[in-house]
Amino acid sequence: MRSFLLLLPFVLGACATQASPGPAAHGAAAVPVAPATPAAEPAEPAPALLPPVPQPPERPAAPESVTDPSIPLQQRIDNFVAYAASTWGVDPAHVRATLAKAAHRQSIIDAMERPAEKVRQWHEYRPMFVNPARIDGGVAFYRANREALERVAAQTGVPAEMIVAIIGVETGYGRVAGSYRVLDALYTLAFGYPKRAPFFAAELAHLFALEQEEPHLDITAIKGSYAGAMGMGQFMPSSYRLWGRDGDGDGRRDLLVNKADVFASIANYFVAHGWERGQPVVARAVRDPGAEDFAPGSLDPVYPLAWLAARGYRPAPGEPVAEGATLLTLQGDAGPEYWLAFRNFYVISRYNRSPMYSLAVYQLSQAIRQGIGVR
Repeated sequence: MRSFLLLLPFVLGACATQASPGPAAHGAAAVPVAPATPAAEPAEPAPALLPPVPQPPERPAAPESVTDPSIPLQQRIDNFVAYAASTWGVDPAHVRATLAKAAHRQSIIDAMERPAEKVRQWHEYRPMFVNPARIDGGVAFYRANREALERVAAQTGVPAEMIVAIIGVETGYGRVAGSYRVLDALYTLAFGYPKRAPFFAAELAHLFALEQEEPHLDITAIKGSYAGAMGMGQFMPSSYRLWGRDGDGDGRRDLLVNKADVFASIANYFVAHGWERGQPVVARAVRDPGAEDFAPGSLDPVYPLAWLAARGYRPAPGEPVAEGATLLTLQGDAGPEYWLAFRNFYVISRYNRSPMYSLAVYQLSQAIRQGIGVR
């Protein structure tokens, strides 16, 4: 769940004005003037761009008193205790005692700083997640949990196979949820990783607030990713608090192992970020011969189909359509692939900002759907 910079292209128009000739000087021969040509018809204005998909408010970052690396560590920890207590009403003595059990893990910093792997193209990325083992695992998981999944789908409009695909991509259907203590991960990144400290210190405070709301959680024992995401759906503490749901009515939200809660929470995350029931996700696109390259800087579906068609990109025959879209150009096995990504694709991308992630989740969900035999 990482942020994208929003860069929306815009069109500038220019207007040229032709000066009319002045009168001939007195006594001079008149200079012939060509007949005026009719004014050209004004070009039809391009369709206006659509508004971005409304999103929940940004979550506040922790203050500089907690995150400024020039402040001695112990003072930052003291400031954090005060910040967490004043912001979320947690017991400062408990916060201090729990932080005393946290450990700085250099392996977490190393993981954050590790040079990025070779950037994969779509034809390399897709097989990592859309493959027979992942599809078969998703079909089996769906069948084993069909009643709970389809109940959530009926309530929220988020397809059951989409929920399954998210869990499949994030944690291999719950098998690989992370091996780092969440407390250690957030402590390490809050106080030992200055470039992202404002975010991670805020998440550490949310972890204490989450424990207060869900006392069945032992935050000294929960394990997750090196970035502090936890459970089958890999929720950060703030996302757990904001969008976690009690799916089975037992009075608590357990996103670690309670599947009913996990299903309800993933669906609720999608709904909160703008999912529209029954609407398409993507469509294969065709590019007109001679069309210029077009690379939007955002996944926000702000371009009307007529706007995209005027630039040479339109849905392939038989593909679904929705009014707002953006264009994806990905390198497939046989060359460039063009996709129109609609609002629901954008919602998937709020889980992970990579367009390849979102397309892999969607294609995995469709393979699972086909395996289940859902029409």
